[in-house]
Amino acid sequence: ILTILGNSAVLAAAVRRSTLLKSPELLTVNLAVADIGMAISMYPLAIASAWNHAWLGGDASCIYYALLGFLFGVCSMMTLCAMAVIRFLVTNSSKSNSNKITKNTVCILITFIWLYSLFWAILPLVGWGYYGPEPFGISCTIAWSKFHNSSNGFSFILSMFLLCTVLPALTIVACYLGIAWKVHKAYQEIQNIDRIPHAAKLEKKLTLMAVLISVGFLSSWMPYAAASFWSIFNSSNSLQPIVTLLPCLFAKSSTAYNPFIYYIFSKTFRHEIKQLQCCCGWRVPFFSTDSSGENPLSMMWSG
Repeated sequence: ILTILGNSAVLAAAVRRSTLLKSPELLTVNLAVADIGMAISMYPLAIASAWNHAWLGGDASCIYYALLGFLFGVCSMMTLCAMAVIRFLVTNSSKSNSNKITKNTVCILITFIWLYSLFWAILPLVGWGYYGPEPFGISCTIAWSKFHNSSNGFSFILSMFLLCTVLPALTIVACYLGIAWKVHKAYQEIQNIDRIPHAAKLEKKLTLMAVLISVGFLSSWMPYAAASFWSIFNSSNSLQPIVTLLPCLFAKSSTAYNPFIYYIFSKTFRHEIKQLQCCCGWRVPFFSTDSSGENPLSMMWSG
């Protein structure tokens, strides 16, 4: 519910100001699409299976669930990687160079992200890698246990781990470390000035927001990754069902965090939520905005 409502609000805000969206903001929209897509296409089946105490639909629905989970998961990871790279380029480039990151460029990048994610998701369907049920039996994913039982599974999981997890994660960390160093040097240069320029404050806030989005996603998936890699080298039966179930649920919660981060850091998003409240007649105390003036044209996520 939180995922669908929160990311629907993000998409509604993006539609309302579609003509004002900056090119990097399209990646935020893409991330919201991946999150809400996962919630709508996967979560109802997992919830129904939980109530049934067993997986529903047999092998066909298991492959469907695992494929979509892999597709949206890789898409989210690569979108976060692209966000980090663009933030790094914007931070370390002059204004004239940063303007070269056009909407067409970002749209091409988003298309590549989806094709790249789809490519990896369909590989198990054509014979490289496997999909299978989770150890606790009410959801499906990549068959991690095939790592040590099959050379096919070994090569797929190793390649996927390097190209869809390690490389994007290292890129994200490297980009934000580079940004942090750049911002630190910039603040050192202006430390004797009484008033820090608004642009520098905005840059710092946008960077912090992007970092929190990435940290939220990566930290949500870390317990699941740890349980999965235990299954690679050990029997799945060596772990209690609750030990494999909780990391899986925690990983799924990653789709609900981002709208709250946007609400805290983006005046534009708060403004749009207020407008949606007025249009829909909502009266939600959590979404009340402060009394300070807001610029509705301020950026939701861009340099």
